[in-house]
Amino acid sequence: MNKVQLGASDLHVTPVCLGTMTFGEQVDEAAAHAILDRSLARGVNFLDTAEMYSVPARAETFGATETILGNWFAKNPSARSQLVLATKVAGPARGMPWIRKGSPDLTPQDIVQACEGSLKRLKTDVIDLYQIHWPARHVPAFGVVYFDPAKDQAVSSIHDQLEALAGLVKAGKVRAIGLSNESPYGVHEFVRLAGQHGLPKVATVQNPYCLINRTVENGLDETMHRLGVSLLAYSPLGFGLLTGKYDTTGIDAAEASLGRMAKFDSMKKQRWGRPEALAAARRYNALAHAHGLSPTQLALAFCYTKWQVASTIIGVTSVAQLDEDLDALGTTLSPDVLAEIDKIRWEIRDPAL
Repeated sequence: MNKVQLGASDLHVTPVCLGTMTFGEQVDEAAAHAILDRSLARGVNFLDTAEMYSVPARAETFGATETILGNWFAKNPSARSQLVLATKVAGPARGMPWIRKGSPDLTPQDIVQACEGSLKRLKTDVIDLYQIHWPARHVPAFGVVYFDPAKDQAVSSIHDQLEALAGLVKAGKVRAIGLSNESPYGVHEFVRLAGQHGLPKVATVQNPYCLINRTVENGLDETMHRLGVSLLAYSPLGFGLLTGKYDTTGIDAAEASLGRMAKFDSMKKQRWGRPEALAAARRYNALAHAHGLSPTQLALAFCYTKWQVASTIIGVTSVAQLDEDLDALGTTLSPDVLAEIDKIRWEIRDPAL
């Protein structure tokens, strides 16, 4: 696979990134290690995880995914030097009291301590890309549609957070920094303040981007393009809705019982569980079939070929799913198919925003 540069950093990654949030919940350690082995063998050089994983987040599995990865690195010491490893520090607790005792802030001290914890679990000396999982300030994200100034509260400033990240870079514990679930304003402020104070510039933003959530194209894409920040697209298959597995009888279907949306009630209450999101996914899935493609091929080819996307983060629960997702790389969509995709979006917009 060809490699792409992340922002202005020295990180060069494959256009497909293996996301690992299923490791430790849906995927046990042995199966996770098999997926990691296969991913490396197929040329993927980019792994993404987070301190709060696995998902759905629980106190019992906090840090479990990083631990599984760390154990794999211990078994395969040569693999670490071949891979770009990304992880994230969780933002304010968002109903997860086991994260920093439910603190409503993400302080510089929190960032440093979280990084130290991730380094230990991952059994590595350096994190290649260290990301803030979601902002400390109030931002419409995770299904929240509108910004509400009344929900603002005093939290650590972007400048202070940048200073903490800069300290980790200076100490050699982090190579590059990134953001996740960010807004155009947030990206611009991180870049502006970094330039003003001689601090590290963010290389990436990891936000949702798929056929049923193209909100990146509502201004964030221009911001990132003009500021030289790369997009890491997560949930390209819309939490499984864009695979077609839920098309027949919905997310409660017995045949889809191993999917996250069917297995975990908490997932059904999120943006991906909206009836409108499933209805929209069915439209795109039908479009795929009409053009001789699988729904997975259509959804992934859409992300793989968009100029906005530097690398697409795929999440899998088996080696077979991994192979299917990687095999979709190189699929091209005709102008007619792209026009039909845009026509559907014009009618239904972004139901899983």
